[in-house]
Amino acid sequence: MSGLNEEVVDLVWGRPSSRGVSTSIFRRWTQGFVFSENEHTALEQFEGGPCAVIVPVQAFLLKNILFGRESCSWRQMSEEEQKAALCSTLSEILESACASPATGFCLLTWAKGQSSHPSIHTKTQAPDTPESSQLPQEQQPTALAAEDHGFEQFHSFLHKRTVTSVSGLREEVLSLYHTWRGCCGVLLFLYSVILTKGVENIRNEIQDTMEPLIDPVHGYGSQSLVNLLVTGHAVSNVWDGDTECSGMKLHGIHKQASVGFLTLMESLRYCKVGAFFKSPKFPIWILGSETHLSVFFTKETSLVGPVPPSEQARRVFQSFDPEDNGFIPDSLLEDVMKALDLVSEPEYVSLVKSKLDPESLGIILLGPFLLEFFPDQDSGIPDSFPIYHYNGLKQSNHNERVEYVEGTAFVLGFEDPMVRTDDTPVKRCLQTKWPYIELLWTTDRPPSLN
Repeated sequence: MSGLNEEVVDLVWGRPSSRGVSTSIFRRWTQGFVFSENEHTALEQFEGGPCAVIVPVQAFLLKNILFGRESCSWRQMSEEEQKAALCSTLSEILESACASPATGFCLLTWAKGQSSHPSIHTKTQAPDTPESSQLPQEQQPTALAAEDHGFEQFHSFLHKRTVTSVSGLREEVLSLYHTWRGCCGVLLFLYSVILTKGVENIRNEIQDTMEPLIDPVHGYGSQSLVNLLVTGHAVSNVWDGDTECSGMKLHGIHKQASVGFLTLMESLRYCKVGAFFKSPKFPIWILGSETHLSVFFTKETSLVGPVPPSEQARRVFQSFDPEDNGFIPDSLLEDVMKALDLVSEPEYVSLVKSKLDPESLGIILLGPFLLEFFPDQDSGIPDSFPIYHYNGLKQSNHNERVEYVEGTAFVLGFEDPMVRTDDTPVKRCLQTKWPYIELLWTTDRPPSLN
């Protein structure tokens, strides 16, 4: 494949990719970064699959818009502001993925004279040239590719550019704005991230090197792909740090992420998300279902402040309760107290046991334990705060309009009476971080996780 190393294609689509990739799956990935007509700061996803790239970009885009701009009207942006925000976000992700600035950054675009290959069409065929930037908005190449494009032909028209400085990268990404917006912009950006990171570096981080970044059967992006875009590392797991299993070293997340990640799979006990993802630098979380990604966010920065002692105690307690039963055997109470640097003399532990387990059931419940040692702990989180949910798929939005769903969150204490507002996948996903959260949406139906 001219212009692109076959190792990159095999890494993305599975090896050997020369056997061919499903036409329908490849077609689903051939779209650009397109802003919704109804929500100026929200990207639109045309079909299932590319959310693994679009949603991380959306999360970082929101971070930069909410916390990096002086303007208070974060939901309103002009075309020039959209251009600047998107390109700045793409550059930030590429910088994060760069293994070594000395090796430079790689950008993948169309080969000279091939703004789009002959069998890929957009609503209005507009060449990716400086002149195209003078076209009206409705004539820009923004639509999903047509049915008749080909995998091999697409890869034969690609060209790699190398940039050796951060300032040069930002200028180059900005100059390619219409490429990112146009047909196949999502794929071109994904390949750029991979080339910038380095195929070998990615293979060293992925747990199963035979697993492609895009599932060849269903077309979904892998966790490694999501992690690469969010953290710059293509590790396959979402826990904190590395762990060993049967002599095999399994890589996790190694530092606090800028935006977080929560997944419905944790509520089903298929995985455990670590604090680096659950408590990011900014109050923005990518939400994962079995098949799709969306974004939950708020402007309430206290949600990502220092962890209060009561929350730290909860995490330590739960580390001794790996099945999340909400209790531990009383034989582990001394270990928990030692881990929290509490007084752990045998006589005192025995006294605490009798108080926390008056019926001698042999178990210690989380709630009474926290009340005993961390009463009246103020987490610093307000009782309620405005929230928003983003889902880029038209069909997952009311009236098929990609818009943020607004609501209010109530974070209650474990001792508070429960007033259930809903029991939706979005809420179950958020409960993996805030066990007693309640959500009240302004719409008749709650937002969709899928």
